Amino acid sequence: LQSLFKTPRSVMAMRFMNGLNTIISSAGNAATLKVNVETLGFQHLDLEVTVPRVVIFRDAILDLLGSEMGERFTTKARIGLSTVLNYVGGAYIYIRREYAGRIRIIYRSWRTANKRTDNEGELDPDADAGADGEKAGEGEEGAGEGAEEKAKEANKQAMDATNAKASGESHWSGSQASGSGEARGKKSKAMTVPTTFNDMFLFNGAVMGFGGSSWMNCILDQFDSIVSNVANSYRLQEECDVLSLVLAKYKGTINLSEFKAVMLASLRSLVPKDWDSNHEVAWGWLWENVERMLKNLMGKPAMQEKALERLIMSLTEDAVNYLRREVYKRF
Repeated sequence: LQSLFKTPRSVMAMRFMNGLNTIISSAGNAATLKVNVETLGFQHLDLEVTVPRVVIFRDAILDLLGSEMGERFTTKARIGLSTVLNYVGGAYIYIRREYAGRIRIIYRSWRTANKRTDNEGELDPDADAGADGEKAGEGEEGAGEGAEEKAKEANKQAMDATNAKASGESHWSGSQASGSGEARGKKSKAMTVPTTFNDMFLFNGAVMGFGGSSWMNCILDQFDSIVSNVANSYRLQEECDVLSLVLAKYKGTINLSEFKAVMLASLRSLVPKDWDSNHEVAWGWLWENVERMLKNLMGKPAMQEKALERLIMSLTEDAVNYLRREVYKRF
């Protein structure tokens, strides 16, 4: 299984222990355990998790604990931990198989929303041919009744703006020869109608009363990279890590559910023909996972910055020069 690990051993060991600790700590709470396992499964979407690999992984952990703990690792403890690891491995397999359809929906609608025609990032259609028809029963956690009402209002205004654009263009075509100022004004107004996700997001954000939430622009700047790498767990984690550093500089309250409300309102306006309950579930699922990853990182950059500063200040001049050379060669 060594070929599956792409990060340095020390980093992977820390992530592995953090993940295992999260699972064990929440084993007594079924609801919390389900959420944690789904989050970890989301981060393993690009890995081909199979039953034989789960068995290898499980037995390696059990054997390690058995050799380190000796008689303290009782039969009951071994059976209990084996059961938990079987559940986690099975959940990873299920998530990758069942959620592949959601990822395809996300890729297709994202290209439509941004007027793209390329197939970059499309999953293998053989991965899960029937997943597109999955039920939307799991649903999504709403961003609040107020946000939903604002989203509906934003959708209506966006559609009205689109109709106004068509009407304005028709009027301009009919009265082009007259060169009247009114026709030119309508044309100018029509040209400002949002046609891409970023523009529509800013439009809806202003309509819904979030125009002053500048932290949304920070997420918006990286949102394309997040969506484009939804099936690449390592790259997605890096994008969330960088985004958490950017958000750490923001002085104010950050309510991530507000971004979700504006995001869904914008996508509904840009993908009106294809949008259905499956799209609603897929995009809600994506943001809920990204939101959990960001919340896990919030507050940590400030502590990490102080620790990094202490480390750098403790290095000798020769060590700093060596570090500079090695970083230069790497990047």
